[in-house]
Amino acid sequence: MREQGGFSGFDAAFAEAKAAEARGEVPIGAAILREGRVIAAAGNRTRERNDPTAHAEILAIRMACEALASERIGDCDLYVTLEPCPMCAGAISFARIRRLYYAASDPKGGGVEHGPRVFSHPTCHHTPEVYSGIRESEAAVMLRAFFAGKRAQP
Repeated sequence: MREQGGFSGFDAAFAEAKAAEARGEVPIGAAILREGRVIAAAGNRTRERNDPTAHAEILAIRMACEALASERIGDCDLYVTLEPCPMCAGAISFARIRRLYYAASDPKGGGVEHGPRVFSHPTCHHTPEVYSGIRESEAAVMLRAFFAGKRAQP
């Protein structure tokens, strides 16, 4: 899946995930595109900021909203390396993200196709188009290696 200018939203999201891993964070990255251009990209920073809400998606949404001077970014698409958790799915809905693309599913902590399935509730304010499984194996390998490394540490 290539975006305008030959730069994929997933390329930006994976770059942010790798940067997050280098900082000792869980390697999850997100990028928001508008008209085929990356306008915001972030990786997890929960440990760095001592902030449980500093997920890649939340940080990218905040950056995009600031860049566009609006709390609703309905003409934007979000790319993320892992299925968003329920908190992030709620933020995606409130931001009115047009499309959500994510790589790996998260049976344990996901909130889109697993867990509470936020977008399927009648009280959900907005449901984006959702596309999953794109570059899934790449994301899964990165996450498995990260957690295997953590378990191997004394």
